[in-house]
Amino acid sequence: MDSKYDSLKIENQLCFPLYACSRTIIKQYTPFLEAIDLTYTQYITMMVLWEKKELNVKSLGESLYLDSGTLTPLLKKLEKKGLIERRRSTEDERNLIVSITEEGEALREKALSVPEHVASCIRLEPDEAAVLYKLLYKLLDETKA
Repeated sequence: MDSKYDSLKIENQLCFPLYACSRTIIKQYTPFLEAIDLTYTQYITMMVLWEKKELNVKSLGESLYLDSGTLTPLLKKLEKKGLIERRRSTEDERNLIVSITEEGEALREKALSVPEHVASCIRLEPDEAAVLYKLLYKLLDETKA
């Protein structure tokens, strides 16, 4: 066997299990999110807005690790559903502000069971989940810098 190509084997790639786990976990969310008419990306966007209530698009994108090309159509769909509003800042017209609507706030109650349902599908001990969480954010912080 030629070890020259070992770095190209899928089992030697850290990115592959991260990618596969991400897809698998998002798939676990799907039936619970369909019940509240959200995609996974819409759901995580709403999670930020449930907490912050209002913020500019740039800050929202940074919170979600999403670029404006992904965020803009997503926000348009959420606005069409009546869950958010978008408006230009009065201080700086270049700044687009996103805020949650009453309907968006009401959806929070319906979403309350989603994390519990998904947690029951993921078989990690709480201490394992905490270590994984810490390591994943370490990777995110390293790639962000």
